[in-house]
Amino acid sequence: MRQSLELKLGQKLAMTPQLQQAIKLLQLSVIDLRSEIQAALESNPMLDTVDGSDSSEEAVETTATETQTAETGNDSTDTNEVFDQGSASEELKDDYAWDDDVYIPVASGSGSSDDSWTGNEIDSRNSAPATLHDHLSWQLQMTPLSDRDRVIASTLIEAVNDDGYLTQTIDEIMQGFDPAEEVEEDEVIAVLHMVQSFDPVGVAARDVADSLLIQLRHYPEDTPHLDTARKIVSDHLGLVGSRDLTKLRRAVQASAAELNGAIALIQGLNPRPGSIIQAEDPRYIIPDLTVKKHNGRWRISLNEEALPKLGVNKYYKSLIKRGDSSDENRYLRDNLQEARWYIKSLQNRNETLLRVANEILKRQYDFFEHGDTAMKPMVLHNIAEALDLHESTISRVTTHKYMQTPLGVFELKYFFSSHVSTSDGGTCSATAIRSHIRKLVENEPPSKPISDNRIAELLSEQGIQVARRTVAKYRELMNIPPSNMRKSLTT
Repeated sequence: MRQSLELKLGQKLAMTPQLQQAIKLLQLSVIDLRSEIQAALESNPMLDTVDGSDSSEEAVETTATETQTAETGNDSTDTNEVFDQGSASEELKDDYAWDDDVYIPVASGSGSSDDSWTGNEIDSRNSAPATLHDHLSWQLQMTPLSDRDRVIASTLIEAVNDDGYLTQTIDEIMQGFDPAEEVEEDEVIAVLHMVQSFDPVGVAARDVADSLLIQLRHYPEDTPHLDTARKIVSDHLGLVGSRDLTKLRRAVQASAAELNGAIALIQGLNPRPGSIIQAEDPRYIIPDLTVKKHNGRWRISLNEEALPKLGVNKYYKSLIKRGDSSDENRYLRDNLQEARWYIKSLQNRNETLLRVANEILKRQYDFFEHGDTAMKPMVLHNIAEALDLHESTISRVTTHKYMQTPLGVFELKYFFSSHVSTSDGGTCSATAIRSHIRKLVENEPPSKPISDNRIAELLSEQGIQVARRTVAKYRELMNIPPSNMRKSLTT
């Protein structure tokens, strides 16, 4: 086999650490990015938070452009920079004593208790949310009972599911006790009634009717239409579900006003009482962008309060010595470079976010003026082509990023939707069609709701050509029941 040397030219795409970091920061939401920034501040001594008034020679000047979009065109003005670098407070020199190997915090006696968390506060913030079983068990501990009844109550609580219903019959629950204890059915039923008085009202019921009756028992006896409501729940709850008003009225022998009042009372009850106690952590949303109308034109700006402003710590930077190849000096230089990369990645993230948001504002101007019904069809490719970016970049920018508008807070993904052809050869977005359907349902006669076929006909009259099955699909996506279930319980 003969050996030889050859030269070849080629290209390949390499994911540098800086590019990986920029992509990671680009796809994070504000809340996740806050955690990421906090971790970077803790791991890199060169990074520091700065005030808007701070400035230094290390400042990286960037300008975030606001776009004002009017019907006739676009104007642009400059806003304040979002991330800049600056110096740490001069007090830092007094707070830290620098040694060759470590920096040691200097104890300070001037700390305020208001600026620190106590152990109990940390535990309360990080503790797991209470479940329905925990909530019921806590009430059981606060209730004076004999040891025998407490064991029975604990067994009953264990048999309650997340919706608040018993998953076992009384006989099945009794089989779980030791025969030597001789637990009687009357005892179990008596303790069950006590558990059913716990919060939330209606818990530990055996079925929906039982739960609704428990809830009705908590109403004052002089509540209007209470007796009729109890009779309907006890014997004719199925007729309410099927909307058979004629048969229901004959069964309870009530007037139209009495029937309507009783039905309204039942509709105010909770068929899933256990769902009130949620074990999930609340999900918070912090908008990345704010859209406001100023002098008749819409303007977009970054939410500057959402994230801290970062800069290079000037004190630690001053410790770097030229020509020094010691480990300590190399450590500082490496962290200084990483800090600059990190700040630049954050600036690129915000610049890209603003560019995409401005393009969305320009294309969906009618939405901000008139609401959902004026939403235009738009896909990721439209924005990517206009900004000369890849669709994957647009997808990262618009995922879990939110825009605060006078109409509410929307995820940037909300402004993207498919299109449906109209009779005049144009297109209409799926979001606008859903808005039209919602408005038609909201304005329909309560006693005679319009069917999916009729909705399709009404949309056709407006120039929007959609099939009945498309109307049904959009209606289900909005959790709107079919026409036979929307019929008002009136006569």
